[in-house]
Amino acid sequence: MKIEGNVQSVGGLLGGSTKATKAAPRAASSSGDQVDISPLSARLQEISAEMSGAPPVDASRVAEIKQAIAEGRFQVNPERIADGLIESVRQMLVSGR
Repeated sequence: MKIEGNVQSVGGLLGGSTKATKAAPRAASSSGDQVDISPLSARLQEISAEMSGAPPVDASRVAEIKQAIAEGRFQVNPERIADGLIESVRQMLVSGR
């Protein structure tokens, strides 16, 4: 089976630039490669960096909630959920600018 070189990458399907270009030699002591990434890839890297600082999951709190659900004690507060969703959207809109 022969593999052709005309397969599109994910970035190509999304309209981004995915080509890696070799830079012209700058000096005898420094020869490097230059990679241009799409805006989508750059944003994914930013999000990844932001998430790396996020606190880990609180396993004891998860177990507590599971137990409350199993016992029928868990109550959903729709107003609190709605407020949280609205705040999340606000934060996304602010960080997107």
